Amino acid sequence: MNRERDSETTLEEDSQPNDEVVPYSDDETEDELDEQEPAVEPEQNRVNREAEENREPVRKECTWQVKANDRSFHEQPQFMNTTFFCLKESKYASNAIKTYKYNAITFLPMNLFEQFKRAANFYFLVLLILQAIPQISTLAWYTTLVPLLLVLGITAIKDLVDDVARHRMDKEINNRTCEVIKDGRFKTVKWKEVQVGDVIRLKKNDFIPADILLLSSSEPNSLCYVETAELDGETNLKFKMSLDVTDRYLQKESALAAFDGFIECEEPNNRLDKFTGTLFWRNSSYPLDSDKILLRGCVIRNTDFCHGLIVFAGADTKIMKNSGKTRFKRTKIDYLMNYMVYTIFVVLILLSAGLAIGHAYWEAQVGNYSWYLYDGQDNSPSYRGFLTFWGYIIVLNTMVPISLYVSVEVIRLGQSYFINWDLQMYYPEKDTPAKARTTTLNEQLGQIHYIFTDKTGTLTQNIMTFKKCCINGQIYGDHRDSSQHQHGRIDEVDFSWNTFADGKLMFYDHYLIEQIQSGKEPEVREFFFLLAICHTVMVDRTNGEINYQAASPDEGALVTAARNFGFAFLARTQNTITISEMGRERTYNVLALLDFNSDRKRMSIIVRTPEGHIRLYCKGADTVIYERLHPMNPTKQETQDALDVFANETLRTLCLCYKEIGENEFAEWNKKFIVASLASSNRDQALDKVYEEIEKDLILLGATAIEDKLQDGVPETISKLAKADIKIWVLTGDKKETAENIGFACELLTEETTICYGEDINALLQTRRENQKNRGGVYAKFAPVLNEPFFPTGGNRALIITGSWLNEILLEKKTKRSKILKLKFPRTEEERRMRTESKRRLEANKEQQQKNFVDLACECSAVICCRVTPKQKAMVVELVKKYKKAITLAIGDGANDVNMIKTAHIGVGISGQEGMQAVMSSDYSFAQFRYLQRLLLVHGRWSYIRMCKFLRYFFYKNFAFTLAHFWYSFFNGYSAQTVYEDWFITLYNVLYTSLPVLLVGLLDQDVSDKLSLRFPNLYEVGQKDSLFNYKKFFISLFHGVLTSMILFFIPLGAYLQTMGQDGEAPSDYQSFAVTVASALVITVNFQIGLDTSYWTFVNAFSIFGSIALYFGIMFDFHSAGIHVLFPSAFQFTGTAPNALRQPYLWLTIILTVAVCLLPIIALRFLCMTIWPSESDKIQKNRKKYKAEEQWKRRQNVFRRGVSSRRSAYAFSHQRGYADLISSGRSICKKRSPLDAIIADGTAEYRRTVDS
Repeated sequence: MNRERDSETTLEEDSQPNDEVVPYSDDETEDELDEQEPAVEPEQNRVNREAEENREPVRKECTWQVKANDRSFHEQPQFMNTTFFCLKESKYASNAIKTYKYNAITFLPMNLFEQFKRAANFYFLVLLILQAIPQISTLAWYTTLVPLLLVLGITAIKDLVDDVARHRMDKEINNRTCEVIKDGRFKTVKWKEVQVGDVIRLKKNDFIPADILLLSSSEPNSLCYVETAELDGETNLKFKMSLDVTDRYLQKESALAAFDGFIECEEPNNRLDKFTGTLFWRNSSYPLDSDKILLRGCVIRNTDFCHGLIVFAGADTKIMKNSGKTRFKRTKIDYLMNYMVYTIFVVLILLSAGLAIGHAYWEAQVGNYSWYLYDGQDNSPSYRGFLTFWGYIIVLNTMVPISLYVSVEVIRLGQSYFINWDLQMYYPEKDTPAKARTTTLNEQLGQIHYIFTDKTGTLTQNIMTFKKCCINGQIYGDHRDSSQHQHGRIDEVDFSWNTFADGKLMFYDHYLIEQIQSGKEPEVREFFFLLAICHTVMVDRTNGEINYQAASPDEGALVTAARNFGFAFLARTQNTITISEMGRERTYNVLALLDFNSDRKRMSIIVRTPEGHIRLYCKGADTVIYERLHPMNPTKQETQDALDVFANETLRTLCLCYKEIGENEFAEWNKKFIVASLASSNRDQALDKVYEEIEKDLILLGATAIEDKLQDGVPETISKLAKADIKIWVLTGDKKETAENIGFACELLTEETTICYGEDINALLQTRRENQKNRGGVYAKFAPVLNEPFFPTGGNRALIITGSWLNEILLEKKTKRSKILKLKFPRTEEERRMRTESKRRLEANKEQQQKNFVDLACECSAVICCRVTPKQKAMVVELVKKYKKAITLAIGDGANDVNMIKTAHIGVGISGQEGMQAVMSSDYSFAQFRYLQRLLLVHGRWSYIRMCKFLRYFFYKNFAFTLAHFWYSFFNGYSAQTVYEDWFITLYNVLYTSLPVLLVGLLDQDVSDKLSLRFPNLYEVGQKDSLFNYKKFFISLFHGVLTSMILFFIPLGAYLQTMGQDGEAPSDYQSFAVTVASALVITVNFQIGLDTSYWTFVNAFSIFGSIALYFGIMFDFHSAGIHVLFPSAFQFTGTAPNALRQPYLWLTIILTVAVCLLPIIALRFLCMTIWPSESDKIQKNRKKYKAEEQWKRRQNVFRRGVSSRRSAYAFSHQRGYADLISSGRSICKKRSPLDAIIADGTAEYRRTVDS
């Protein structure tokens, strides 16, 4: 079968996805690629192609222009954009960050506009207007105005408090200070006053206010160290280097003030690791790349001061571009509640229309012929029916409860405070409490299906610790004394004998210390000497303290371990490295440094010892080291067994080896190395080939084992969330081996897990897609959709996929532009139709492929996506939301997680040492991943149950209250007369029934927090929407209808032909209204008592207090005194005292309440006895459940030699500092003659041969 190809592009078929590469082409789209293609006429192809080949290349993407120290340049007309009508503003963003919504002028109009966008609020505004029309108004205007003002006021106050908090946060950031060149000298200004083109000075530990071009610094050759924790959660330092020309000429304040450089660069974008531009200065041009750019959000470290030129400010900075679009998040219950309110609207209109028709018929049959009903208006029955329709809209308006939304907001606010106040989610080490940063999503926490989590800083602490090692086939690191005897408990090793020990390493194997100090086994000392010399770590001394700066925390941990065990790395120059070996300093000449990269997976160093010997030391992944070992290595198998042990303990490993090199062998190799260093093309490949020649026949020394420390409680949390049927996906930028290792450490993966990789599922998806195409055809739309599983049932499977494979599988892979120039015009209608059809087919194919991928991934128990970009993280979350219709939660700690956090239904930020970018964009924040289980299984579940119980009851009590008018209409000629007094209607939802249901919504719990955590399967009711759905809504509606019938007809029957004890008839309208209202208030308040699972004094007081408050206010409103003051507003004078002194009426009220509640009590008892829920069972047996048992982590049984996975190697997923070291740019010394070659970028590594 010939596959159809897109006529516009050619796929990169020959290139397989690279697992080590992060596909950072986030901003490129097919449209952009099309735009870059020249539009030509067919016959002009050849001429234009020749012209293109001969023309100077123009970098069209470099359209962003920056002029140093010239603010007026950026205010020129060509840089102004029209924003509103004729108003113009500069395309260069100011550096002020704005996250608030209102200011003092816009708050009132904008807030009211937003509130009236809610259907219920707008509906009540219309009602208020209708009630002002005398012809149709059957209720006083204040019955709607008072509740409406209360709702609007409470919501406005809440919005104001939230916005004031945002104002404060913005003000705190915008008012940070830095030094800017003004009037020829540095002056302190606020961040918000900084503009593009300003030259600024930053000092040690300062946050970087904008994206700036590094001009110079206090370090040699203008090196600058930055911490990128705000961007990616990594705390290890990265280095940036300025241009040589700016380093030489821009050190002094006067030179910086006179600097007039001009930059042309790319437009603002979200690519954190890429930058393309050119600096024009002094009649020369200098290329710029990301190594010379300091990004906003980073922190200056180990650099006293640095100078920079602002290129992007404010919203144009890369960190802000990566923050993604701010989405207005609403819960599933919110959407459902709105649909139910619309349903009530429809019911209300139908009822009002039916009763209006009834009134028109009644007028025609009865009203016109009853002289005593004449009102002086000669209106036709149809017109009277029309007016009655609007009258019933007003009377029955309480079916749509005006206080519903404000009550929901109050409950959510209270739940948010409970989260903030939860001491079990407080992290004392960092003084960090949990924080609900939004008040609108709490109940959604009880409905999560998928969790998407970052790795670094979220699951892990990003702290590497040296745990164990294998030297000469012997494993060290267990709890042993100096005589090699195992002990269950033993004191830590005392490193006080070593003056260079940092005192932070916790190690318990005293036998290793004995071996080092005795020197009986030279391999032991050689092992730690290799760790001290084979690395790219930088060292500096502060107040006599030695500080290491490593490209990766793994490498820093190894060098620090060697330092503690007696082999301290002290200093390095361009040509030498100095080591303290058991207290004796020795300096070695560095002949070559062979740095790590993702293909080599190893690094080596060639040194000459003081005795004149040449040695190569190498460390790397076991997979590449074992291929290069000498055949006669005696400890090869023992070391492999040790690696398997370390792998089962989820430790990160490296193999260490060395080899002696003869003078002649090195001289011969060095010639090839120099030739490869000077190669003008394919230099990297040439160097790798030369490295291969020297890195062979190595002697194995042993292996290291480093622990990438998980945060406390991560495995337990993941286990409990899995029992709650929540699936966890890990989305990380780390390399595949590291991510897989963490998967085993946190028990997402086990030895029994079958792991599928990108190449495996690609074949499965291609097969599925072919089958779907074969099924398609003329009858495809009539064929049933088959949801066949991708894997056989049973078995535990996990998916590990890299960003490159993700792009490949999801058809997001970027395409090459065809070298053949496209036919843009003229284009016939047929060509346009074919092109549109081709695009449509491609989109449909892409959508189906994405759906297939999501279906396949969701069949796996765990998914790990590694080497993914921030945009890919958000894309994965969006795909699951789109195709699974599932509630998602994303949790992360860095700026690279912000897009994912904003895309998910709920975003959680980890607030720790990694910065605040993720927290600022999140809905909830706390300090440790383990608190997630309490947030979901306790607070989320409780919030969901409480909200569902609140809504069911709220709809019930309003139906019971309102529908009494419907039954009454059959006895009053459908005249829209109310059953109750006006003031009762006004205060029913506000005072008489509000507090008990609010307290249930705030405080109720079916089981305790401990039992919620002990039985995670209780969480599933929220995932299944079991407690609030249309079925539950109609049950509440039916319950309300029955209650309203009982409330109306039992008092009606009791009043017919009745005489009181005093001979007076109590059966007047006002007494009837009091009786029905009293029975209603008692019934609905006792009903909420039946719905309450967790009784406190406050609940009991609110129920009986509400009933007492009702009677107190009613007797007051029915008194003669208030009638004298306001005769028109209070017309039920003396009704309550007169009616309620009749025992007959009290018996009627008691009977009515009993008939309403007794069937409910019987039904509840029957359900709990015959069909108990999980929570019912736990409640019944709660006395049997004592203190929580400590969750015991399952132990993996290790079987020697049968581990199914390779150990992960402990290296950074980026290049180290080798280029920096070998170039000498970090060293304060005179440059050697050969440095001219190296500095010119013609060699990868530095080598020096003693003369």
